[in-house]
Amino acid sequence: MTPRGIDEYLAAVDEPKRTTLQELRQTILGIIPDAEECISYGMPAFRLEGKVIAGFAAFKNHLSYLPHSGSVLRELSVDLAGYESTPGSLHFPIDRPLPKALVRKLIATRLNEVHGRASTTPGS
Repeated sequence: MTPRGIDEYLAAVDEPKRTTLQELRQTILGIIPDAEECISYGMPAFRLEGKVIAGFAAFKNHLSYLPHSGSVLRELSVDLAGYESTPGSLHFPIDRPLPKALVRKLIATRLNEVHGRASTTPGS
Protein backbone atom coordinates (compact mmCIF):
# COMPACT_ATOMS: atom_id res chain seq x y z
CA MET A 1 0.00 0.00 0.00
CA THR A 2 1.35 3.42 -0.95
CA PRO A 3 1.70 5.81 1.99
CA ARG A 4 -0.44 8.94 1.89
CA GLY A 5 2.33 11.20 3.17
CA ILE A 6 5.83 11.35 4.58
CA ASP A 7 4.66 10.90 8.17
CA GLU A 8 2.88 7.69 7.21
CA TYR A 9 5.93 6.47 5.26
CA LEU A 10 8.28 7.14 8.19
CA ALA A 11 5.91 5.49 10.68
CA ALA A 12 6.44 2.21 8.81
CA VAL A 13 10.26 2.46 8.88
CA ASP A 14 12.28 0.79 11.64
CA GLU A 15 14.86 2.55 13.79
CA PRO A 16 17.53 3.80 13.32
CA LYS A 17 16.43 4.36 9.72
CA ARG A 18 13.42 6.45 10.77
CA THR A 19 15.48 8.89 12.84
CA THR A 20 18.12 9.22 10.13
CA LEU A 21 15.49 9.92 7.46
CA GLN A 22 13.65 12.35 9.75
CA GLU A 23 16.91 14.27 10.13
CA LEU A 24 17.33 14.32 6.33
CA ARG A 25 13.74 15.54 5.99
CA GLN A 26 14.43 18.45 8.34
CA THR A 27 17.65 19.28 6.48
CA ILE A 28 15.81 19.36 3.15
CA LEU A 29 13.02 21.55 4.58
CA GLY A 30 15.64 23.86 6.08
CA ILE A 31 17.16 24.33 2.62
CA ILE A 32 13.90 24.58 0.67
CA PRO A 33 11.29 25.62 3.26
CA ASP A 34 8.65 26.36 0.60
CA ALA A 35 8.77 22.79 -0.73
CA GLU A 36 5.58 20.76 -0.75
CA GLU A 37 5.98 17.35 0.86
CA CYS A 38 4.54 14.55 -1.24
CA ILE A 39 4.88 10.91 -2.19
CA SER A 40 6.43 10.24 -5.60
CA TYR A 41 6.81 6.69 -6.90
CA GLY A 42 5.81 5.48 -3.42
CA MET A 43 8.63 7.38 -1.69
CA PRO A 44 8.86 10.69 0.21
CA ALA A 45 9.64 13.65 -2.02
CA PHE A 46 9.77 17.44 -2.00
CA ARG A 47 8.23 19.48 -4.81
CA LEU A 48 8.75 23.12 -5.76
CA GLU A 49 6.74 24.82 -8.50
CA GLY A 50 5.43 21.45 -9.68
CA LYS A 51 8.89 19.83 -9.99
CA VAL A 52 10.18 17.15 -7.63
CA ILE A 53 13.52 18.43 -6.32
CA ALA A 54 14.56 15.79 -3.77
CA GLY A 55 13.41 12.60 -2.13
CA PHE A 56 14.51 9.72 0.03
CA ALA A 57 13.77 6.09 0.74
CA ALA A 58 14.62 3.30 3.16
CA PHE A 59 15.91 -0.06 1.99
CA LYS A 60 17.05 -3.17 3.86
CA ASN A 61 20.74 -2.31 4.16
CA HIS A 62 20.94 1.38 3.25
CA LEU A 63 19.05 4.61 2.84
CA SER A 64 18.85 6.56 -0.41
CA TYR A 65 18.76 10.21 -1.35
CA LEU A 66 16.88 10.66 -4.62
CA PRO A 67 17.61 13.78 -6.69
CA HIS A 68 14.84 12.94 -9.21
CA SER A 69 17.34 13.60 -11.98
CA GLY A 70 19.67 11.44 -14.02
CA SER A 71 22.44 14.03 -14.06
CA VAL A 72 22.74 15.51 -10.55
CA LEU A 73 24.78 12.65 -9.08
CA ARG A 74 27.02 12.47 -12.13
CA GLU A 75 27.62 16.22 -11.93
CA LEU A 76 28.61 15.97 -8.26
CA SER A 77 30.68 12.79 -8.60
CA VAL A 78 33.74 14.36 -6.94
CA ASP A 79 31.65 15.44 -3.92
CA LEU A 80 30.11 11.96 -3.70
CA ALA A 81 33.38 10.01 -3.61
CA GLY A 82 33.08 7.36 -0.92
CA TYR A 83 29.33 6.91 -1.37
CA GLU A 84 27.72 4.15 -3.39
CA SER A 85 25.16 5.19 -5.93
CA THR A 86 23.12 4.27 -8.96
CA PRO A 87 22.36 6.80 -11.72
CA GLY A 88 19.27 7.91 -9.78
CA SER A 89 20.05 7.34 -6.09
CA LEU A 90 22.77 8.10 -3.58
CA HIS A 91 23.14 5.43 -0.89
CA PHE A 92 24.12 6.26 2.68
CA PRO A 93 24.29 4.35 5.99
CA ILE A 94 21.11 3.69 7.97
CA ASP A 95 22.51 5.38 11.06
CA ARG A 96 24.39 8.36 9.60
CA PRO A 97 22.56 11.22 7.85
CA LEU A 98 24.08 12.92 4.85
CA PRO A 99 26.06 16.06 5.74
CA LYS A 100 23.96 19.23 5.44
CA ALA A 101 26.53 20.84 3.13
CA LEU A 102 26.24 17.89 0.74
CA VAL A 103 22.43 17.99 0.78
CA ARG A 104 22.60 21.73 0.08
CA LYS A 105 24.83 21.03 -2.96
CA LEU A 106 22.56 18.25 -4.21
CA ILE A 107 19.51 20.50 -3.99
CA ALA A 108 21.28 23.51 -5.52
CA THR A 109 22.40 21.38 -8.45
CA ARG A 110 18.86 20.08 -9.00
CA LEU A 111 17.34 23.56 -8.72
CA ASN A 112 19.84 24.91 -11.23
CA GLU A 113 18.95 22.05 -13.56
CA VAL A 114 15.22 22.75 -13.21
CA HIS A 115 15.74 26.45 -13.84
CA GLY A 116 18.15 25.85 -16.74
CA ARG A 117 21.19 27.56 -15.23
CA ALA A 118 24.79 26.49 -14.87
CA SER A 119 25.39 24.86 -11.50
CA THR A 120 26.39 27.10 -8.62
CA THR A 121 26.11 26.34 -4.96
CA PRO A 122 24.79 29.07 -2.65
CA GLY A 123 27.45 30.35 -0.30
CA SER A 124 30.41 28.96 -2.25
